Amino acid sequence: MLFAHHGDRHGRKPVLVASLLLMGVATVLIGVLPTYGTIGVAAPLLLAVLRFAQGIGVGGEWGGAALMAVEHAPPHRRGFYGSWPQIGVPAGLLLGNLVFAALSAGLDEAAFLTWGWRVPFLCSGVLIGVGLLIRLRISESPVFQQAAREQPRTRAPVLDVLREHPRTVALAAGSFLATNATFYVGTTWIVAYATSSLGYERTTVLGANALLSFADIPLMLAFGLLSDRIGRRGMSMAGMAGLAVFAVPYFLLVDSGSIGLFLLGGVVVQLCRTAVYGPQSAYFAELFSTRFRYSGASLAYQLAAIFGGGLAPMICTALYGWTGSSMAIAGYVIAVCLISLGSGYLLTETYRRTLTEAPPTG
Repeated sequence: MLFAHHGDRHGRKPVLVASLLLMGVATVLIGVLPTYGTIGVAAPLLLAVLRFAQGIGVGGEWGGAALMAVEHAPPHRRGFYGSWPQIGVPAGLLLGNLVFAALSAGLDEAAFLTWGWRVPFLCSGVLIGVGLLIRLRISESPVFQQAAREQPRTRAPVLDVLREHPRTVALAAGSFLATNATFYVGTTWIVAYATSSLGYERTTVLGANALLSFADIPLMLAFGLLSDRIGRRGMSMAGMAGLAVFAVPYFLLVDSGSIGLFLLGGVVVQLCRTAVYGPQSAYFAELFSTRFRYSGASLAYQLAAIFGGGLAPMICTALYGWTGSSMAIAGYVIAVCLISLGSGYLLTETYRRTLTEAPPTG
């Protein structure tokens, strides 16, 4: 809400720079935090503050990056251009898994707990410099500049989009719920489950997830490009339906104890999820008019991130603790997929809509 307000009032570029700096500085500072043994309870409190700062930063990050890509794109390539910010997630996950796997393999547990865990946080300072250089050099969104010249800027874009388009915000968030939930199930909960309950080696699972993240990158670009030809809505619904149908087989493959079958299941899940995630930047941008596009797209994305991704590992842990079966997790995945499928069905197709065209109210 904070970054969306300024992104719709003052432009996409300055908000992107601010969100990067907030995220980057908070991340590096985590790497230099004193331990509990040094400063006592202040250590976890400072960690919570820095994690909160990261959350604020990421709250403005996706909307700005997605809109800058989509609003700079030719009309017939918005899906493809918008898929490039989407690959930041698997690319970041790939880098994170590779660094963590290398540290796990190269350090004993004592060294890792003493200083090794700090290395990825400190190395992220390099990404701050690269990202800042790119964002300072890119021009402001031409669509935003045109809208700023032709119509007065809304004073409270977040309130306006909730008042004029509550249904669209809710349905867009619902349509992304399964994508976000299954992402965190596959990258967070599955790692703990596979290593603690199924006997997989931690480095093996992290390596498998790194390979799957690498596969995500061309898939997202391909589906983003394909959405420019066949549309966003139908392809997204097909991906969500695929996730629901494959939920039980996926967990059976994971439970097999075979890393080959683990990877096979992951590839099928990636295919379904990237069909939704690849064109999502363009889809969400096209659902809202320029004067509150940052607010509408960001609110929908972050609501799904909270209720889908944020809660997914805790829900999975509770369900598994209650039932002792991964089939309970498969049931949870099917439930969120059905919510997303229904939400997507109620949304409209947008890929032929111009970005300056006002969408229907509701």
